[in-house]
Amino acid sequence: MFHILVILSSLAYAALSTNISSPNVLDPQSTLISGEWSLVQQGTSGVSGMQLMIVTETTAVIFDRVEHNPLMTEDGEPAWTAELNLNTHVVRPLHALSNTWCATGGFLGNGTLLSTGGNAIVITGESGLQALRFFTPCEDATCDIWENSSLVHTTSNRWYPGSVRIEDGSILIFGGSTTQAFINNATVNNPTYEFYPPKNINGFNGVQIPSPFLATTLNANQFPFVMQLPSGNLFVAANLRAMIFDWKTNTETQLPDIPNGVRFSNPFAGSAVMLPLTPENHYTPEVMICGGTTNNDTADPSTFSSQTPTSDQCARLLLTDEGVAAGWKVERMPVRRVMPDMILLPDGRVVIVNGAQTGISSDGFVPDVVGPLSNADHPAFTPVVYDPTAPVGRRFSSQGIPASTIPRMYHSSATLTPNGSILLAGSNPNHDITIGTEYPTEYRLEFYSPAYLSKPRPTYNGLPATVNYNSKFTLSVELPPDTNDVTVALMDLGFSTHGVHVDQRFVKLVSNLSHDKKTLTVTGPPTTRIYPPGPAFLYVVTAAGVPSFGHKTIIGTGASPPVDQGAIDNMNQNTNTKWR
Repeated sequence: MFHILVILSSLAYAALSTNISSPNVLDPQSTLISGEWSLVQQGTSGVSGMQLMIVTETTAVIFDRVEHNPLMTEDGEPAWTAELNLNTHVVRPLHALSNTWCATGGFLGNGTLLSTGGNAIVITGESGLQALRFFTPCEDATCDIWENSSLVHTTSNRWYPGSVRIEDGSILIFGGSTTQAFINNATVNNPTYEFYPPKNINGFNGVQIPSPFLATTLNANQFPFVMQLPSGNLFVAANLRAMIFDWKTNTETQLPDIPNGVRFSNPFAGSAVMLPLTPENHYTPEVMICGGTTNNDTADPSTFSSQTPTSDQCARLLLTDEGVAAGWKVERMPVRRVMPDMILLPDGRVVIVNGAQTGISSDGFVPDVVGPLSNADHPAFTPVVYDPTAPVGRRFSSQGIPASTIPRMYHSSATLTPNGSILLAGSNPNHDITIGTEYPTEYRLEFYSPAYLSKPRPTYNGLPATVNYNSKFTLSVELPPDTNDVTVALMDLGFSTHGVHVDQRFVKLVSNLSHDKKTLTVTGPPTTRIYPPGPAFLYVVTAAGVPSFGHKTIIGTGASPPVDQGAIDNMNQNTNTKWR
C-alpha cells in the first residue's frame, strides 16, 4: 500500500510540476514603486523562530519549543525564548518557565504581550498547556517574561489555539486541543473559548464557553483564523468553514464555505489576512485566505504524502451582505503553498513568503517523510507580492525579488519590521535539533528589503506615546523631492506562528498635509472596533508607496483591559488545572 501511495503521489506531482517548478509570475499594473528587492542574511536567532513578534522599534521576541537550542541561559540551560535586537542582531535569552510550543499570542490594550497555551514538559520547565505568559516591552534590555500558573492560567488545556484582541483591549482565546495531537479530533478537541482577563458574559462567569463552530469544524481546526471586524464582531475560519461571531451575544452566523475543498487550518496550513481598512472603502472588511491543501481531514494520516501538491488558491470574501451573497472570489497564486506567511506592507500590498509546494505541516506523520521527519517537500523559495487594487489577473508578481536559499517550512515565521523590511526566521520540521540534514533546524535570520527601501523616504517626528480615538495630532515631516501628498498607515504587525498572523492589521488614517509640506495633521482611528486598543506602528507613505520608518505608539489611553475580580475568582474555583 505504501508503494502504491508513493507512486500515485509522484504521478500527481508530475502532472502539476509546471505550477510547482515554473511559476507564471505576473507583473501587476500599479502606480507603486517597482524594482529590485534585496535579501540579506544577518544574524542568528539563538532559538528557532517558531513564533515571532515585533515588540519595540528596535527589538523582536522569538519563541521556540523547549529543546536544545544553542542560546543558553545564565544557568547553563538551553533557552527557548529570546529577544532580538533588530539593529545589532544580538539575542539575549528570556526566561519562560513553561513550554511555549504551539502557543498563540498577542498584545493587550496596555501594550503587554500575552502568550497563551503551549505544550507539556519536553526537557525542562513546566507544562505550558494552561500557561499565560506576560512580557512588557522595554528599551533597556531588562524586561523579561513573567508567569505563575498557580495564580494566572487559562480555564483548560490549549494546544494550537487561536486568539484575537477585541475592542476593550482584552484577548479572546479560541479553541485548540487539550493535548498534543497531529490533527484535532473529538477526543482531544477543546470546543470552547474564553477571555483574558476573564469576563462574566452570556451566563458564563469567567469559565470557558462552548462553541458549536469548533465542534463542527473537526478535524482540521487547529490554529483557527480569528479577526476583529469593524462591526465589533469576529471573523472566524477553520477547516473549510467560516463564520461571523458576535461574542457579546454568543451568536454564530455561518458564511459560505471556502471553495474547491481547500482546507487551510493546521495541519493543512494556509494563511489569511484582512485587507487594508481605509476611509475610502468606509472601513469595509475583506478577508483573503491563501494556500492549504485538498487533503481529507478525516482520512487515515498514513494516506497523506510529503509529495502531494498543495493549493495555489487565494479566496477573497467581502464581508457585506452583497459580498457574502456573491461568495468567495478565487484567484491563483503563481506557486502552490502550504505553510505560507501573508504579510501586509505599508504600501497596502501583501507579500506571501515561506512554505512548501507539496505535503502538509507538522512532522513525522506521513509514510514518506523527507530528511528526518518533514511532512512537506519542495520549499517555496521566492516570495510573491499581491496587489489587491490591481486588475484581476494582474495582481501577483515576483518581479525583482530574489529567491532565498533557506527552506522556511514547518515552524517558520515572518513579520514586517518597523523599518519596512520583512524578517524571516525559523523552520524546524523535526524533533528537537537537527543539523546537516535535509531541512535542518534553522537559526539564520533573513531580511527582505522591498524596492521602496532603495528610494528616498519620508521622515517624521512628534508621534505621541498614546493616540486616542478621533484625537488630532501633528507630525513634523520631511518629504522626498516632488512629493505632493502622503497617506498614513497605522499597522499592527501581529504575532506570527504557523502561518497565522494574530491581530495583523492595516488602518489608513485621515490626514492633511500643510501647504508648506512640513506639517501633517493626523486623526486617530474612529473607533475601538476599527483598531482595538493596543500597540501600533505608524508609517507615513508617499503616493508611490515609499514608507517612512514606522514609529511605535499605543492606540487608546494605554490602560489595562477591564478586570472583573468576581469572574477571576469564579474561574479559579471551577477550573480543572492539569498543570499541577
